[in-house]
Amino acid sequence: MSIKTLMIRDFPQDERPRERFMKHGPQSLSNHELIAILLRTGTKDESVLELSNRLLTHFEGLRLLKSATLEEITEIKGIGLAKAIQILAAVEIGRRIANLSYSDRYVIRSPEDGANYVMNDMRFLTQEHFVCLYLNTKNQVIHKQTVFIGSLNASIVHPREVFREALKRSAASIIAIHNHPSGDPTPSREDIEVTKRLAECGKILGIDLLDHLIIGENKFVSLKEKGYI
Repeated sequence: MSIKTLMIRDFPQDERPRERFMKHGPQSLSNHELIAILLRTGTKDESVLELSNRLLTHFEGLRLLKSATLEEITEIKGIGLAKAIQILAAVEIGRRIANLSYSDRYVIRSPEDGANYVMNDMRFLTQEHFVCLYLNTKNQVIHKQTVFIGSLNASIVHPREVFREALKRSAASIIAIHNHPSGDPTPSREDIEVTKRLAECGKILGIDLLDHLIIGENKFVSLKEKGYI
């Protein structure tokens, strides 16, 4: 069989970009293999790997490809409008990620800052929501997530659910927050037990539980200020 008639399905599975991506991660793939995943198919005369390699060769690598126009890419035999748009969309996503700025992220320096960040969203909730704020080393909020909805219980608020996202986001610390629909933020026994459990797990993982805030009607309680952390 001539190499010109080889399609991606004719390659051993371990050599297919998509399979290697799933098994070893995107960092294991070359530039033309990543582009091959975007292109998905080749032509009747060449495999998608050959097509992506020819595309990169034409633009002398990623540096010129990132500035290519739709017209310039569609001039390449085997690449139609749909494939060209997919490539430029991926380039634009990469450009936007590279230009992300973190200077406007909310910084939490005190319990008041944390309460203010969520007060308007949580004070009127009719059910208890357990929310976590994930912070970087500068105490900037990098992610906010509702871990569960329902009455607070130590057996329900499992540290695994709380810290899984922290590890995923490479968070340096966490602030736990939940609301009391009654409007009274006085901590219950369950609130205190959950706080101590999360603080202990955070110490083991090296991810600090900075505070546990209870949101009421335009008021809040910090369990750190109460001495439970």
